[in-house]
Amino acid sequence: MKLILMRHAKSDWSTPSQGDHDRALNAHGQADAPKVGKWLRDRGHVPTAILCSSAKRTRETLARMRLRGVEPTYLPALYNAPSETILALVQDRTDDCLLVVGHNPGIGDAAGQAVADPPAHADFARYPTGACTIIDLSDGLPGRLIDFAVPGDL
Repeated sequence: MKLILMRHAKSDWSTPSQGDHDRALNAHGQADAPKVGKWLRDRGHVPTAILCSSAKRTRETLARMRLRGVEPTYLPALYNAPSETILALVQDRTDDCLLVVGHNPGIGDAAGQAVADPPAHADFARYPTGACTIIDLSDGLPGRLIDFAVPGDL
């Protein structure tokens, strides 16, 4: 199985009274999400299953990535989930290519735990918005790093 762990694109903080779950993407995030989607498609990392946090910014990130042909599963359990929850959700899956869209620190921590040898990329440890790791889980967890990118690289 191929696992893709992605942090949502940059969100909008311009309305302080708005609840965290309901925050949308800002203009930067709206521009970055399609870049990550194109990068995944160009490299042949097209998900056959998608698990996505129920938060507005993750749902909007996913919609703007333009990954067609797969109906996502929106999970409230992924909203601000810790790495243990994320990895437990993917542990017994048998999908060819599973995309998980979530939030930090959980999604970044999950990426760090899911790869045997993390990338040398300077942004991997902080896992900024839009960060995306592709992992080969053919031999289970931890898996082999296939690729990592942040929107600034694309």
